[in-house]
Amino acid sequence: MADRTVVITGLGVTSAFGRGEEALGRGLAASRAAFGPVGRFATDRYRTGVAAVLPGSPDLDEELRRVVEEACEQAGLSPAERAQAPLLLGRHADPAVARGPLAVQGKSAISDTAAALARACGLLGAARTYTNACVAASTAVSEAAVRIRTGREDRVVVSAGYLVDEDNFALFSAGRALSPDGVLRSFSAGRKGLLLGDGVGAVVLESAQAAAARGARPLAVLSGWGLAGDAHHVCRPHPEGLGMARAIGAALDRAGLAPADIGYVNAHGTGTPANDSSESAALRLALGDAVDGIPVSSTKSLHGHSLEASGMLELAVTLLVLRSGELPVNANHSGPDDDCRLDLVLGSPRRVSPRHVLSLNAAFGGANTALVVSAP
Repeated sequence: MADRTVVITGLGVTSAFGRGEEALGRGLAASRAAFGPVGRFATDRYRTGVAAVLPGSPDLDEELRRVVEEACEQAGLSPAERAQAPLLLGRHADPAVARGPLAVQGKSAISDTAAALARACGLLGAARTYTNACVAASTAVSEAAVRIRTGREDRVVVSAGYLVDEDNFALFSAGRALSPDGVLRSFSAGRKGLLLGDGVGAVVLESAQAAAARGARPLAVLSGWGLAGDAHHVCRPHPEGLGMARAIGAALDRAGLAPADIGYVNAHGTGTPANDSSESAALRLALGDAVDGIPVSSTKSLHGHSLEASGMLELAVTLLVLRSGELPVNANHSGPDDDCRLDLVLGSPRRVSPRHVLSLNAAFGGANTALVVSAP
């Protein structure tokens, strides 16, 4: 019988720490937040002038092409194998298109950018484009896994990207979601809000059988995934974390794991009061008493919130964690909060070498995703 276990064989990533896995790994290991003044646009009208951004004026389409190429090369895909792999893409709509005439908008579907990316990288084509906010990337990864597990595809390339732009900066500032002091304090007392950050990434997912047939060595196993909604509020999560808890439970069930099997949680942890307390409640509800012994951190406190690309950038973080055995810090912590009673990784990275890692994301409208990533 065919082995439809879903494995990850290639990774490409860019963050505010720089381009490539090594840059991201160095930034995480140094516990050095990548935030600094934004130079892409004037910020004097906004709550803060800080974000985690690459230098210069990077182009999102070019950055997406770069990470897809990196992932395919690391996976060792031949041109023929690329030509049989569809692309799933998570990204934000181009603000310039949204400001154009309706006739232009109608001829500039966001799916066109995915199709162009697939052609440029020699892939089968763009199967779907996701714009569902902060769960776009993790939803795309989940769908790719379903396609592979059910035998519809042998391999799928998933990519996602977001580069800090003024439209979203203004939106989050107007919603009073940006941290006014330019510090993101996930799960901490006195947390004041989130900070945005550049993030672009891609992975190659395959069935274990397809990978073995061509001699590819998996980086990790995507052993579980779960999606759930709570529809509690247009932008606030359910205070008891009900949707997130269901997503976690579904991911664990699919992976065949108990809560105590999880060795680390890479949390969504935006640093907003409502999100962090809701996510803490969800973890306690889904994992029970085991949560007290499971290390947790939000690496958004280091690389910022990459919106549609968050799930991809944080999937890259989980792969580095499995490889290095070091858990990244939950940075800028200024004291415990009774609503966030978790075993946070504080001060410096913690060496644990987990076997199974849980990565969480949530989005406006009550959407929640959970991925379980396991050592190969």
